Amino acid sequence: MSIGEIRGRILVLACCAPCCCSVVELLAERGVDATLFFYNPNIFPSDEYARRKAEVVRVARLYAMPLIDTDYRPEEFAAVAKGFEHCPERGERCAACFLLRLSRTAGYAKANGFDSFASTLAMSRWKSLAQVDAAGKKASALHEIPYLAIDWRRLGLDGRAREIAAAQDIYRQDYCGCEYSLAKKGRP
Repeated sequence: MSIGEIRGRILVLACCAPCCCSVVELLAERGVDATLFFYNPNIFPSDEYARRKAEVVRVARLYAMPLIDTDYRPEEFAAVAKGFEHCPERGERCAACFLLRLSRTAGYAKANGFDSFASTLAMSRWKSLAQVDAAGKKASALHEIPYLAIDWRRLGLDGRAREIAAAQDIYRQDYCGCEYSLAKKGRP
């Protein structure tokens, strides 16, 4: 799907500021009626969550894009990650996490009059676009609202994201966000 094909109001799950900044810039430049949605119960610990949220808020303000901020509910991620604690990145835990987050996004979009939803989750080179899109399609079917499978990287937005992050001094985290990805970095 291309940006020119987007019709109506779109709700975009924003995973973090470095991944969403170029997407937000492009959507704003093209006049797309987009709203960011910050639902990331996977982020650990809570001070990391607060830091990432503050950066997404800053990006939204920079481009005058509306932002819906949900409450921090790490117990929701813990429930879907149970039994998958030792899975590798891009494994079953990530698939469950993506479905949780995209299902919440889709449900909110449907309940609040959006025409479709999308995500910046696959902007990261550490994430599988196929895995994110599979979760998006499941969430779409569950909530009966279109999921826009947009390959932001193919549009060249990953390079632009690095430029914006550097120019705006956006915090760039060095792990996915969950406590299991943090532990793999050798931290408590």
